[in-house]
Amino acid sequence: MTTRLRQRWLLAVLVAGQFMANVDIAIVNVATPSIHRELHASGGALEFTVSGYVLAFAMLIITGARLGRIVGYRRMYLAGLAGFTLASLACGLAPGTGALIGARIAQGACAAVMVPQVLTGIQMSFDGRARARALSVLVLAMSGSAVVGQALGGPLIAANVLGSGWRSIFWVNVPVGVAALAGAAVLLPRARHGGTAPLDLPGVGLLTVAMALLVTPLAFGREQGWPAWTWVSLGGSLAAFAAFTGFERRLAARGGDPVINLRLLARPAVAWELTANFARTSTYFAMLFVLAQYLQQGLGRSATYSGLILVSWVAAFGVAAPVTRRLPARVTPFGGVLGSLILAMAFAAVSTAPAPGPFLVLALGAGGFGLGMAYSSLLGRLTAVVPPEEAADLSGLVNTSAQLAAVAGVAVYGTVYFALAARPGVAFGVVAAALAASGLAAAACSFLSARRGAGPAGRAAVPHEERVAARLGR
Repeated sequence: MTTRLRQRWLLAVLVAGQFMANVDIAIVNVATPSIHRELHASGGALEFTVSGYVLAFAMLIITGARLGRIVGYRRMYLAGLAGFTLASLACGLAPGTGALIGARIAQGACAAVMVPQVLTGIQMSFDGRARARALSVLVLAMSGSAVVGQALGGPLIAANVLGSGWRSIFWVNVPVGVAALAGAAVLLPRARHGGTAPLDLPGVGLLTVAMALLVTPLAFGREQGWPAWTWVSLGGSLAAFAAFTGFERRLAARGGDPVINLRLLARPAVAWELTANFARTSTYFAMLFVLAQYLQQGLGRSATYSGLILVSWVAAFGVAAPVTRRLPARVTPFGGVLGSLILAMAFAAVSTAPAPGPFLVLALGAGGFGLGMAYSSLLGRLTAVVPPEEAADLSGLVNTSAQLAAVAGVAVYGTVYFALAARPGVAFGVVAAALAASGLAAAACSFLSARRGAGPAGRAAVPHEERVAARLGR
């Protein structure tokens, strides 16, 4: 097998993990009405079916990234992929809501181990133009997985193959996971050694507590009317994050290896771009959730219709990747700004004409293109300015910001929608206007990132020998 062909197959088995993780976010939103009917699930149980996955993913993804750095991304990718495949099988076999929720949490935990290794593997195994092409393929895979989740979910449920109903949406992961496992075992490079520093267990504990205190009220506060415990939990999360940050700084000062590389967040270009990514990504997950409620519960449309109408969004997301890669060099640093502005204009258009139809489909397509352009720009920019030995740290931060955005987007914008749900068209229009404002905020953050520059740790600052050693060592 030639080197180029081997790299292509290596990339394929890496993005397969990202593909499955993304499919299971999009496809479950389409399936919630069917799960409600068959399992007689309450509203809280349905939200936990969606949010339990994201909760586990968000709480553990930094730890998963750090384990990849210590143990080697190959081992952690294989472990996460195997666990995700088994958890998907368990979801499809779940006899009740309790078992389904447990299996979904297990899926999220395994995704937290698997997904950070994808971006790490690309940054460690590809350079220059090859890396740019690999990142484009990753964005296309993310888009394709969302297309599959939206377009395949409804028809799979409606087909009711062998009486499986909604269960088939989880079972499709099993053959894909088995094939990816076989390919990854052969193609992913074996690490000569793992990291020398032990896992920062106190840091992991503090971070997990802080994330749990933050994400749990965001996931369940809306349905329960934001009782006192949600505000106590949110306040406690601030204290826990402060304690975590202080501990990590002291550990780094003593020469230890903290679970989060705070030096990355200290670079204004990185911090502002991650903030922009949070604002943009929250709009996508909010749209997934709110649009499904608006079309199915508000207007009585089918799950198939609800899934297919967002295909324009997720398809355009993937198209944006190769377009972004061909932007003029003088425009490239501002790709996030341009994409965020397109996203904001698309939501503004939706807010003026929320009724389903061709205009909504076109506006959603424009929004997906803007989000794809901004995300492609973020990946290219940050992987260029962060050296390979910090790839796991970068991957953990990018993925964590996305998962927190998912929970926050559903909680905040879902609350706005349900507060106005007596008039579905008005509710959806108000949410779309709020999403447009979030897109403008993301544009401002991306602009600040571009203006602040790459910071002192560009790739050129890392000697060639260290880059080679780092790649072989993971």
